[in-house]
Amino acid sequence: MYSRGIRGATTVQHNDEQEILNATVEVLEEIVRRNEIEPEDIGYVWITMTTDLDATFPARAIRQMNGWELVPLMCSVEIPVKGSLPKCIRLMVQVNTDKTQKEMKHVYLNEAKKLRPDLATPAS
Repeated sequence: MYSRGIRGATTVQHNDEQEILNATVEVLEEIVRRNEIEPEDIGYVWITMTTDLDATFPARAIRQMNGWELVPLMCSVEIPVKGSLPKCIRLMVQVNTDKTQKEMKHVYLNEAKKLRPDLATPAS
């Protein structure tokens, strides 16, 4: 078994608590679906948000998901680089798997598709 990282990112339109929580769940659920993983497979989830988002902690949404209560979660602020994508939520999901690095399916939704089109895979 290997420890692999799966990247995910999305954007929201407003610095709104519910919008941030919904977007966080959406991108995580898509990572889980595309990679066929379970919460028990996950070592941790690291979440960052750009500095223009401060209405809530995105980890709150994950803690409320069924089966995710024991998964370690950490929130942080993304480095505020001038010209970077605004209103962006990023996830790094560390998963234990037998899959190769090349088999990991990264998820970029909304405006975040611009970040890493070389890693993003279309929804299937």
